[in-house]
Amino acid sequence: MGLQVKLSNKIGVIVDSLRLPLYEGLKKAKEIGADGVQIYAVDGGMAPENMSPMTRKELRNYLDSIGLEISALCGDLGGRGFQDAALNEEKVEKSKRILDLAVDLGTNIVTTHIGIIPENQNSKIYESMQIACEELGVYAKRLDAFFAIETGPETANRLKTFLDSLTTNGVSVNFDPANMVMVTGDDPVEGVKLLKDYIVHTHVKDGIQIKAVDPRDVYGYLGYGGGVDHAKIAEMVSSGEYFREMPLGKGQVDFTNYFDALKEINYRGYLTIEREVNLDPVKDITDAVHYIQKFKN
Repeated sequence: MGLQVKLSNKIGVIVDSLRLPLYEGLKKAKEIGADGVQIYAVDGGMAPENMSPMTRKELRNYLDSIGLEISALCGDLGGRGFQDAALNEEKVEKSKRILDLAVDLGTNIVTTHIGIIPENQNSKIYESMQIACEELGVYAKRLDAFFAIETGPETANRLKTFLDSLTTNGVSVNFDPANMVMVTGDDPVEGVKLLKDYIVHTHVKDGIQIKAVDPRDVYGYLGYGGGVDHAKIAEMVSSGEYFREMPLGKGQVDFTNYFDALKEINYRGYLTIEREVNLDPVKDITDAVHYIQKFKN
C-alpha cells in the first residue's frame, strides 16, 4: 500500500454500523478516533417527527460535550427512491423534514438513494425523479444545504448528466467507491474526477465484484421483475455470490489513487466509514479508522 497521499480530511463513522444504542455508539465512535458521525434519521427515535426541539438540543449538546460533529444524516427512504410519482409527494416532504433536522443538529448534508436513474431521459421514471429532485434541490439550496445521492446504482457519467439537468446543486453526491466496484464496475478514480463539482460527502468502504450483476437486482426498479423470480435473484445477490463488502484495503478499491483523486479536486469533507459486519463491528470499524489514519498528515 503506497502512502504518498497525505490527507487532512476528518474521519467519520456511520454510528449505526457499530450496532450499539445511539449514545453508546456516539461515545464509542469518539473513543476509536472518529471526528464525526453519520446517523440514520428515517425511523425510530431519530426520525424527525420523533425528535422534539428539546431532544434535538440534548443530542447536539452531548455531541459538543464529547467533541463530535455530525458529518451527515442518512435519509434513505427506500422503496425505489423517487421513481414512483404517486409516492413522491410524501417522500419529498419527509426528506425535507430530515434536512430540517440535520440543520438543527449542525450539519447541512443528508445522504440518500433516489433510485436507479434510467438511461432513457424521456421516460416517465426519469421525469418523476427529476421533478422530485428539483424540488428537494431548491429547498436544500435555501438552507445552504445538500441532499447527497449515493453513487453505485448507475455509472458516474449517467449520474452527472442527471445532476446537470437540475437548476441548483442542492442535490449533489455522496461518493461511495465500493458501490461502484461491486455493482456497476465503474472506476471510482474516474468517477471522482467526473463528479468533482458535486461531491459533498463520501463513504469509505471496500468491496469486490465476483461476477457481473444487474443493478436492478441490487436496488430494485419500478416495474422490474415481472417475468422472473426477482426475490430469489435479490437473495442470491445479497448472499455474496455476486459481490462482497470487504475490510478496507482488502477489496478492489485502490485507496491510494482514490484518496489522491479526492485531494486533487480539493475535497475537504468527511471520509465516513460504512461497514456492515455482524461478528465484531467495533473492532472492524476501529481497524478502518486506523487504516485511514495511515494516509493522514
